[in-house]
Amino acid sequence: MKKIPLLLCTSFLAAACQPSVSDAAPTSSGDKPFETTVVADFDEPWAMTFIPGTPYALVTEKKGKLKLWENEGAVVDVEGVPTVAYGGQGGLGDVILHPDFANNGYVYLSYAEAGEGGFGAAVARGKLDLKAAKPALTDVQVIWRQEPKVSGQGHYGHRMAFGPDGMLYISSGERQKFQPAQDLNQNLGKIVRLTDGGMVPSDNPFYDQGRIKSQIWSYGHRNPLGIAFDAQGRLWNQEMGPEGGDELNLVKKAANYGYPKVSNGRNYGAATDDLPDHAPGDGFEAPKVFWNPAISPGGLMIYSGDLFKDWKGSAFIGGLGAKALVRVKLDGESATKADQWDMGARIREVEQGPDGAIWVLEDQRAGSEGRLLKLTPKK
Repeated sequence: MKKIPLLLCTSFLAAACQPSVSDAAPTSSGDKPFETTVVADFDEPWAMTFIPGTPYALVTEKKGKLKLWENEGAVVDVEGVPTVAYGGQGGLGDVILHPDFANNGYVYLSYAEAGEGGFGAAVARGKLDLKAAKPALTDVQVIWRQEPKVSGQGHYGHRMAFGPDGMLYISSGERQKFQPAQDLNQNLGKIVRLTDGGMVPSDNPFYDQGRIKSQIWSYGHRNPLGIAFDAQGRLWNQEMGPEGGDELNLVKKAANYGYPKVSNGRNYGAATDDLPDHAPGDGFEAPKVFWNPAISPGGLMIYSGDLFKDWKGSAFIGGLGAKALVRVKLDGESATKADQWDMGARIREVEQGPDGAIWVLEDQRAGSEGRLLKLTPKK
């Protein structure tokens, strides 16, 4: 499949910029079928999660602050957050709760840290104490690190999700170093699978093949900035590909997703189409959908609520470069682009609220903070 240079992807050449069905434009990107309410402002927000049974949510800010936001109330700092290496794409990243949070109080944070060799992502967990004078994380322990640490501050990935099997899945970017995504002796460019305490499950595909390799669930990933499970327990991830090669993948045990050997994009700055496309029989898992031109995907959420009944089971992706909210219809193991709504700002995170509303976090806006927005059906 011949790729069209992005500089030629103007409106009058739109058809030429859609080389296959999987790269087709969304079927609808017109008027928004939802109302948008601005709820709060944050300084470079990156991720959020709601605390069940409470009016609270936790919001991370990239510079290293964890915020406790109360619905229609205050926003306060949570103490006890690990020191982060802020710079480039690095800083405080994802935040999720243990599936049994109500009983154990565990909160998981991902973040960039400095160390021997440069920088790398890490995951820590601690217990959230809301009864103290100030909310705090206690008994904080690092349970996973990218290895090795390398130079540069890009492509950390570090999104997290608990699966229906109770295991912790972590997306690990290849840190803009290309080849580590194919090297099974490094955990860069991988999806890793661990127990809730950071141990390696015995049913991991490479369990008995070394400390690092045993962590790996899938590989050949570039910069996976979103992972989520659907209602049937299937794991999906979206990732920033090279120029014109952003992907939504169905993640399978021990599968190789091809980067940097194949991609539906090309390396940034390349004068020619320098990466082979995914092709049947090439031994790599192809994306279920990809985007060319790119959308620069941020967070990923699979909707399970009833407020937007027609969207139940759909994947929602924040578009950073596209400044859009993107909906992809999932049907079993298939995916089809559905909608792409212009949001006027870079969308970093998408979450589902307790009542089924859709919540999005804007990335830092020019001259202002990133906003927390609540989306509800248009009346």
